[in-house]
Amino acid sequence: MLRVLPDDPAVVLPALREALDAGPAIMVRPARLPADAAPAPAEVPEGVAVVVETSGSTGRPKRVLLTAEALLASAAASAAVIGEGRWLLALPLTYIAGLQVLVRSIAAGTDPAVLSGGPFDPRVFAASAEGARYVSLVPVQLARLVQSAQSRPEVAAALVGFDRILVGGQRSDPRVLEQAAALGARVTRTYGSSETAGGCVYDGEPLPGYRAEAVAGELQLTGPSLFAGYLDDPDRTGAALVERDGARWYRTGDAGSVDDGRVAVVGRMDDVIISGGVKVALGEVEQVVREEFPALGDAVVLRIEDAEWGEGSLVVADARFCGRRPSLFAVREAVTTRLGRAAAPRRIHWLEQDLPRLASGKPDRVAIRALAGG
Repeated sequence: MLRVLPDDPAVVLPALREALDAGPAIMVRPARLPADAAPAPAEVPEGVAVVVETSGSTGRPKRVLLTAEALLASAAASAAVIGEGRWLLALPLTYIAGLQVLVRSIAAGTDPAVLSGGPFDPRVFAASAEGARYVSLVPVQLARLVQSAQSRPEVAAALVGFDRILVGGQRSDPRVLEQAAALGARVTRTYGSSETAGGCVYDGEPLPGYRAEAVAGELQLTGPSLFAGYLDDPDRTGAALVERDGARWYRTGDAGSVDDGRVAVVGRMDDVIISGGVKVALGEVEQVVREEFPALGDAVVLRIEDAEWGEGSLVVADARFCGRRPSLFAVREAVTTRLGRAAAPRRIHWLEQDLPRLASGKPDRVAIRALAGG
């Protein structure tokens, strides 16, 4: 049996407690669904506690099956590193990081504080943070808090008041992390996914009980919180979960490396292009563009076809707040210097609106590509 619930902590928290105690499984769905959203299933395999629909940031969403054991193992591994205490829920419960705030609260025997709904407001965040020791954020939230903290002492005090701030879901801007550290905020970068029941790598180090390896350039993870599979999708399940060395490994689809146990993520494997016969990781191009040209903000780099080079890249940025726009020549020169000529973007597309985002805070690359005409 599966209970489909609204994104309401007052409804989800008691239902999640039951699900973790062998009760009916739950699935949280947003109030507003796309017109083409698939109907919720009525049944799930035995032993499943939670079904999480993935963001679908680059394609068709998946329904991730998580057992109570996996969810609680993730919470225990996190607590072993950062400790236990009261959490502030500041993320949607349709997102694994939001659900894990409730799982950790249940495991610790605490009641979470809850950030009120509506657009993210640093002032409301500061007022809601009183008494909370931990919070999980996405990078765009942290960036807004750090910016607000420059002029609002109550926001700065709230940031410093947390024992730990977890930030994940996508790559964080190093400048924001530096500014947060200068304020005295204790920020930990996390890496993981719905398939690992949340973050299982903290600041590049796998949590206790987890291992990471790079196989043919792809990051693979193993540990006690791996998902049971994708609902009604054996082909995707078989492609994502592999048996090796007597353990189940999750093929993340992320390109990266593991050196002396430390994990470094470059980007998505399917975002590696062949430009003039040279492999180029679009995640690396995106990183250089953001670092070298802060005025471009959270610019996104997409794959495009190129008549001469076969494939190339397109930079998409919000034109409204970047002041003097850098020229394509300047962007190409900066990327060429750090990554080589094949990595230099072919074009820049300027939007006169916010870059579309998913509920998790990640850029909605499908929507961005449609706006850019790619």
